[in-house]
Amino acid sequence: MQAKRMNPLRRFFAIRGMGSAMIAFAALIVIYVVFGLREPNVFSPVNIQNLLRSMSKYLIIGIGQSYLLITGNIDLSLGSVVGMSAMISATLMTHGTNPLLAALIALLACLVIGLINGLLVGKAQLPPFIATLGTMFTARGIGYMINGNRNTDAIASGIGKEAGDAFQNFFYYGRTLGVFNTFLVAVVVFIIFFFLLSKTRTGRHIYAIGSNVDAAKLSGVSVFATTTKAYMVSAFCAFVVGLILCAQAGMGNMEAGNMYEMYAVASGVIGGISPLGGTGLLLGTFAGAAVWQTLENGLNMIGAQVGLQRIVIGVIVVFAVLLDVVVRRGTRKRIK
Repeated sequence: MQAKRMNPLRRFFAIRGMGSAMIAFAALIVIYVVFGLREPNVFSPVNIQNLLRSMSKYLIIGIGQSYLLITGNIDLSLGSVVGMSAMISATLMTHGTNPLLAALIALLACLVIGLINGLLVGKAQLPPFIATLGTMFTARGIGYMINGNRNTDAIASGIGKEAGDAFQNFFYYGRTLGVFNTFLVAVVVFIIFFFLLSKTRTGRHIYAIGSNVDAAKLSGVSVFATTTKAYMVSAFCAFVVGLILCAQAGMGNMEAGNMYEMYAVASGVIGGISPLGGTGLLLGTFAGAAVWQTLENGLNMIGAQVGLQRIVIGVIVVFAVLLDVVVRRGTRKRIK
């Protein structure tokens, strides 16, 4: 009887990556409470709202990068695609293009980069680091050139104040039921891709090629198709974050998305997504993005220098990867 009562809990933690995700959530609570005891304004409703809005960008790009980390790949072009999305959409709107049409054109451009990454890595079998390094510079170059190597004017100058305000409120400044729309957009993206990864055949194939690509091939999994889909997810997530940054600034900034590919890796790795492939849950990515933003928010509120913030977060990322390596070695020894 006792074994039966424990079965549900055992099954819960037997899910690959669930233990790491729960550890990340526990760490989030500890970090938040520690900063709150040091600076009570951390607990204020205003700060919580701002924290949720800020973490949304890390969550969305973390989802895209997590898909690739689970396959055993990486996307270094993600941050540049974010910038390209922001610059294309902003440039078009400053020339009077309807915001919806501008967003669709930006989405198409981002998906083309995702498709190219899939072809280079999945078909041509280039190392993902080299392939996406090339598209990283390409996407950033497009972002520079689209408006003549300068930041755009305010989007309201082209589409009018009313349409500009509507765009900015939808993606950044507006609220629904008291919650910033940015966070609601991130939650919708999370739910969609959580379902696709955990409940569909494509999701199973993503885990399969990350666990053992040769065994996946023998099982009939198309490595090229699955890898390309993962890169398309990453490109889509970068597109959404590009719109958020465009809405936040009210214009296109050529440096938008700079270093976001690394923030995306950190969000996934802190949440238990293995950079070695085959393990991890998007639930962990959610926790990892929250941990990242809570650290950044808390260190800012206690007046820590920017350099110290980067050191703390860098140490945590390295520790998370080291922990994953140790756990995997222990698992292999038990299997042997």
